[in-house]
Amino acid sequence: MKILIFIFRIIVSFTFIFSGFVKLVDPLGSSYKFQEYFSSDVLNLEFLIPYALPFSIILILAELMLGVMLLLGYLPKFTVWSLFFMILVFLFLTWYSAYYNKVLDCGCFGDALKLTPWATFYKNIVLLIFILLLLFTTKYIHPLMHRNFAKWTTFLSFIAFLYITYHVLVHLPIIDFRPYAIGENIPDGMKATGSELPPIHDFYLESNEGVNVTEDILKEDKMMLIVAYNLDNSDRHGFSKIKNVTDEAMKKGFKVYALSASLQDDFLDIKDEFNLNFEMLFCDETTLKTIIRANPGIVTLKKGTVTGKWNWIDADKVFGDQELK
Repeated sequence: MKILIFIFRIIVSFTFIFSGFVKLVDPLGSSYKFQEYFSSDVLNLEFLIPYALPFSIILILAELMLGVMLLLGYLPKFTVWSLFFMILVFLFLTWYSAYYNKVLDCGCFGDALKLTPWATFYKNIVLLIFILLLLFTTKYIHPLMHRNFAKWTTFLSFIAFLYITYHVLVHLPIIDFRPYAIGENIPDGMKATGSELPPIHDFYLESNEGVNVTEDILKEDKMMLIVAYNLDNSDRHGFSKIKNVTDEAMKKGFKVYALSASLQDDFLDIKDEFNLNFEMLFCDETTLKTIIRANPGIVTLKKGTVTGKWNWIDADKVFGDQELK
C-alpha cells in the first residue's frame, strides 16, 4: 500500500510541477488563455480580464509549489487538500471547454503539450482519483528527507520561481514552445501535413492599401518586424528604444515594418511622436501575441526564418549578436 501511494504521489507531484513550469516560463501566454475563459462568449466574466495576468501568476505558482511540497512531503494534509480543490476547478473548466466546445486548447500544459479538451478532462479525472487516494492516506506521506530540508527547499523553490516569473515578464520566455521560436522557418510552419492545421495557419500581413504582402516579407534576406499587437496597451516609452534600433537596422540593410492589429491612425500618432522611419502592416492580434510576448517586441527574419527576438527593453542588445551585424 505504501509503495502504491508513493507512486501516486510521484505521478501527481511531477504532473503539477511540469504543468506549472511550462507555464512559468511564459506567464503571459497563460494570461491570454484566462482572458479567453473570462470573455463574454465563454464564462462571461469580463470584469476579471484586467486581472488575468496576476491571476495566472498566482495559479502557476500554486501549481508549482503544491507539486514541490507533495514531492518533498512537506505539510501533506494542507498540500493534498489544496490539490484536491485545485483539481476540482481544473475539472470544471476542462469539462466546460469540452462539453460546450468553447476553448479548444485549455493551456493546461502551456504551448509545450497540446491536448484535446476531452483528453484534458479525462486526464484530470485520473488525477482526481489519485488525489482522492492520497487524501485518505496522508499518514503515508512523509518527508523524503529531514523536515527542515523540506521546509527550506520549499522556501528556496518559491524564491526561484518568483525570480523566473520576474525575468520572463521583463524580457521574454526562457523557453519558447511556439512555432515562431528562434530558428523556426515560418513558411515551413505554414505547410499542412495531412488533415491537421499547420502549426502556423493565420500568419497574414496586409498593407494599408489592403494588399497581401506576406510572401514578400518572408522572402527578404534582412527583415526586422516591430510587433505591437495593440498600440493602446503597448509600453509607449519603449518606442524611443525602438527608434534607435530600427534606425541602426536600416543602416545595416534591414527592411523594417511594424505589425499591429490597431488602426493605422494610432500608428501614425506614434510614428510622428517618435519620428519612426517605417510603415505599419496589419496582422491578427492573436497571431501577434503568439509571435512574441512583448508589446512592442522586435523580431528579425532571414528568408522567413526567425533569427532573433527581443522585448523592447532589450533593444540595445539586438546588434550585440554578431550574425545580425
